[in-house]
Amino acid sequence: MKDRVQAVLDRIRPSLQADGGDVELISVSDDNIVTVKLTGACAGCPMSQLTLKGGIERILKHEIPEVASVEAAL
Repeated sequence: MKDRVQAVLDRIRPSLQADGGDVELISVSDDNIVTVKLTGACAGCPMSQLTLKGGIERILKHEIPEVASVEAAL
């Protein structure tokens, strides 16, 4: 599952990098909760929650239906 999530994140990454940000996969839990860390311009951006839920989570759930949710690393 982790490899599948990483593959999808690798496809999303160029869009984030175009705006000076990036995403790093931290973990995939046993209950399919994906934890990521937004870095670069995405870290601390007021729109980062929208990017996380409306972008990354939406795409991951579409590509990998088993994904329960995507959370930001603290």
